[in-house]
Amino acid sequence: MSAHSRRRRLAWATAFVVLFALVQASLWAAYYAYGAKPLIGDEQSYQDFALAILAGGPWMPSTIWPPLQPLLLAAIYAIAGVNIAVVQITQTVLLIACAALLRILWRRVGGSVAAANTAAALFLLNPATAAYAQWLWPEVTHLALVLAAFCLLTGTVMRARAALGGICVGLALLAKSLLAAFWPLFLLAFVRERPLRLLAQPAALFLLGLALVTAPALWHGYRAYGTPMIADSSVYNVWIGLTDRSRSDYVSDMGGETLPAFLASADTPQQRNAIYRDKVHGLIEERGVARIIVDQLGRQYFRLFSAKTPLVSQLPGPACAGHLSIYKTPEWLTRFLTLSNDAFHILILAAAALGVACWRRYADRRLWLIAAYVAYQLAVLLLVHVKARFLLPIMPFLCGFAGTFLVSLGLRARQRFAPAATGFVDEPLSFTPLRMAIAAALATLLLFLAFAGPALDGLCRG
Repeated sequence: MSAHSRRRRLAWATAFVVLFALVQASLWAAYYAYGAKPLIGDEQSYQDFALAILAGGPWMPSTIWPPLQPLLLAAIYAIAGVNIAVVQITQTVLLIACAALLRILWRRVGGSVAAANTAAALFLLNPATAAYAQWLWPEVTHLALVLAAFCLLTGTVMRARAALGGICVGLALLAKSLLAAFWPLFLLAFVRERPLRLLAQPAALFLLGLALVTAPALWHGYRAYGTPMIADSSVYNVWIGLTDRSRSDYVSDMGGETLPAFLASADTPQQRNAIYRDKVHGLIEERGVARIIVDQLGRQYFRLFSAKTPLVSQLPGPACAGHLSIYKTPEWLTRFLTLSNDAFHILILAAAALGVACWRRYADRRLWLIAAYVAYQLAVLLLVHVKARFLLPIMPFLCGFAGTFLVSLGLRARQRFAPAATGFVDEPLSFTPLRMAIAAALATLLLFLAFAGPALDGLCRG
């Protein structure tokens, strides 16, 4: 490596450290410097469950929320005392681990160290992503486990990695229920071509690892309710998702308000689900499948890709636009965090659209597994109650494609102005006119979904 290359890498590393420190300092100041931010929504439930576990309560405290996050909080509190700051430090370490895992995974998929580094940097420097480490939702825990599973299952097939991958997927199911119908697709990692066959022993070890960590929760569900279950709010979330009206979350949201009625509707999860399944069927019969699909397409992805992320939603702002004003930040800090949030949101969505449309290495089985995961998330979120925080499981892969595009763009610029200094590089992207036209359309669509929702709903008019 030349002295010039070393200086350039040192400059980029220094810039990253400075920006990461600035983002973290801003978020910690927002949370604590002007009065500690109170817990909201499910955060309070996870805190209450954790404290109940510490007091000797049941380790499976809910049929709605999976148990891993309360157990993690209870374990941290048992060691360090009931101190949310220690949880936030732990989750910040997990967030950094997510970036490291994304770097490993994208180095395999994209083949470029620079693209993998850029993807990890985008993930960590985005304040909307970094803020998740300070909240008690299980998003960071779940994402770390999912990325660990991808890294374990997309590398060299080894029995130990297969078993550990199963354990990570099982723990991810104990953190959030969203993978409940997807996890069998991880078995695609053990399918080999020429000849087409399943690597039976690693696949069996994967299933064994998954079974070992989920068995206690499934057994608890069987003993308590007569069916092996971890937690199941799927039917309820479909009902709320079909009856949502706004394109922005925290605007006329009925999820939290109607949850007590759902829980009081019957004594067991099966009975409650049956009641709300009938309500869903009645709604479908009343409105028709075609109208429901059109309505969902016109709302759900505005909520998912909204630039009004959970961070912005909790900053001071008008309640009519879905701002909870939970943070008590001064105007300058509110403006800085909001502008930083919007800038990174635009950069990641637009660059990811360009990276996806221009990608030319479609034969990679790892890429198809990632595509299946993203498609599954988008399909599920067409129906269920959507919060903007549900974008986080997809965000690492958006950062991956964005990082690949930005590095390819920089490389092309260097080749244009200093061709002798760059040499030949096998790029994963192809910038043909047709691909660029598709990329522009996809980027426009994503940015429209991110910013147009409030205007289409006419929020805060009059």
